Amino acid sequence: MPDSIAEDRAIVTSLHVRATGGSSTKGRLAIGGLVFPCALGRSGRRHLKREGDGASPVGSFAVVEVLYRSDRIIRPRSALPVLPLRPRWGWCERVGDRNYNRRVLLPYAAAHEYLCRDDRLYDVVVVTGHNQRPRIQGRGSAIFFHLARPGLSPTAGCIAVTLPAMRTILAHCHPGTRLVIHPPGG
Repeated sequence: MPDSIAEDRAIVTSLHVRATGGSSTKGRLAIGGLVFPCALGRSGRRHLKREGDGASPVGSFAVVEVLYRSDRIIRPRSALPVLPLRPRWGWCERVGDRNYNRRVLLPYAAAHEYLCRDDRLYDVVVVTGHNQRPRIQGRGSAIFFHLARPGLSPTAGCIAVTLPAMRTILAHCHPGTRLVIHPPGG
């Protein structure tokens, strides 16, 4: 048994996401011995992710950094890099754009997602390594781990949990932690 949360963090290397029961849009996220309900993409999970398909991509992805709304919540505790969201930050979603699936400064001419959302889903948003290296046009952008809507309604392809769950999960994450989205039946 670890003597401290720091020791416990060192042994937790993955966040495992699987669907629950007969639902393709609700699941459970396990980290070590902890399990949390989560929301999945509105189209379930897919091996071959495409831009706009609404599916959560199957695979193992780096957990890169944590962004949070410092005007709304206190800084999440994590060994990951944690940055306050800036009002001019967006994320490019335009297939063919040179900044596809990258953070951009707003205003930005190409289609993008605004990161300082009004609906609070991105009060805490974790950037994942999905489609980062190599970055392939059309294979999906802005696949984040973020806060869930009430009732864990489906996402556009991300993984989402409640704020209390997110705080607990992030306290156990460190550089090298991976988000593993298991395939249907896996």
